[in-house]
Amino acid sequence: MADRERELPHVAILSSPGMGFLIPLAQLAKRLVLHHFSVTFITHTIDSLQITQNTILNTLPRSIKTISLPPISPQEIPPDAKLPTFVSITQKLSTPSLLHVLKTLRLTSTHRLVALVVDLFGTDAFDVAGEIGVPSYILYTGNFLALSVDLHLSTLDPESSEPVKMPGCRPIPREDLVTTAQDRTNQAYTWLLHHAGRYKLAKGILVNSFAELEPETLMCLKGEPSHLPVYPVGPLVQSGSTGKGDGPTPNWLRWLDDQPRGSVLFVSFGSGGALSFEQTQELALGLELSGLRFLWVVRSPNDKEACATYFGVKNNQQEPLDCLPDGFLERTKGVGHLGPLWVPQIEVLSHGSTGGFLSHCGWNSTLESMVHGVPMIAWPLHAEQRTNALILVEDLKVAVRPTAGESGVVKREEIARVVKALMDGGDEGKRIRSRMMRLKEACVKALAPQDGSSHKALSDVLRQWTSRVSLE
Repeated sequence: MADRERELPHVAILSSPGMGFLIPLAQLAKRLVLHHFSVTFITHTIDSLQITQNTILNTLPRSIKTISLPPISPQEIPPDAKLPTFVSITQKLSTPSLLHVLKTLRLTSTHRLVALVVDLFGTDAFDVAGEIGVPSYILYTGNFLALSVDLHLSTLDPESSEPVKMPGCRPIPREDLVTTAQDRTNQAYTWLLHHAGRYKLAKGILVNSFAELEPETLMCLKGEPSHLPVYPVGPLVQSGSTGKGDGPTPNWLRWLDDQPRGSVLFVSFGSGGALSFEQTQELALGLELSGLRFLWVVRSPNDKEACATYFGVKNNQQEPLDCLPDGFLERTKGVGHLGPLWVPQIEVLSHGSTGGFLSHCGWNSTLESMVHGVPMIAWPLHAEQRTNALILVEDLKVAVRPTAGESGVVKREEIARVVKALMDGGDEGKRIRSRMMRLKEACVKALAPQDGSSHKALSDVLRQWTSRVSLE
């Protein structure tokens, strides 16, 4: 029996620090278990992320073993490091610990280790996996357009202001490229090029998108001179419950339950999204001006000093609600509800009262909105979110995007306009809603057993991994 058990395929998954990587990799792990794979899920020890990270890890099946690599010294990270730099250095310095883990898995596991899966910032782990003869794969947590941008960054003329043109892709205005590419002098750009240059070393790139969403871009990627083996396996999104459980119903859910169907705009900029004090004020006044229902996850501004100066609030006592306009809470009572710092996004998007999503356009949030058929207001902040917004507004036409003024701030009148356009029952909102519902159906079809495009693509990868069991 032991010999037969050892022939079962075992996959190690390594996640970079951050929910944007952790969530889709965790969903992939769950799918592998359903396909009778053994999985070890490896993360990094980051004190500031531990609580939110555990909320995802606790949803994994008990059969999945989780391992947290030892922390690296904070002194190793430059104090002004942007996220790509922080994540990349963390991954690079953790490779000795990863090698020890993978060697231990090969020696002690009853299952044959057939693959290592990393995200787009984990490519330095390829060398470690290769040292013990395990093939490496990438789960690219963005879409095919973002992947194509990464692959072509090194060829772009830094002096040109013309939109970027790539095979199978719509022209992308320079200002809508990933923010890491906007400053080529920053170390984050160097790291992005470093990883993109190593994509070709992977045995395959799984992408959290699906063929029907980006058919032309996918075809061109498959025809790249490097012949990268790419597999659309998305949408990989969390599944939600009713949120009520056995305990008391949260205030936000109780309020949402009481609202008419499809009447509430959910406003959230993700776990790391924050606006300026001025923009927070304008957003509040714009929501109020629209007169429509909203559930807003309010976060402190990214320039707390401006709020403190305006209201005379000491920084160490400042709460997110301290930076809202005077009287806003009283004037919007009953129409709007302010959520705590975090609410389970899936449960909000799947709720019958939710009719729209004002989002930062992170790819996880975007896919979650598609899966639940919720049309969007695109408000990108950083990373590849501007590119995602371009897809949503210009290509798929399932979102509206407010226009900022000359100062870069979106004014309250513009906010009220786009909120009404999406939520107030007009022709534009109806067309957007109809297209998003068709996209929801496409998500279901892509994942359908037997004939779903993403199901087939993942099955192709799993066959490669399973075939390795009999190689030794």
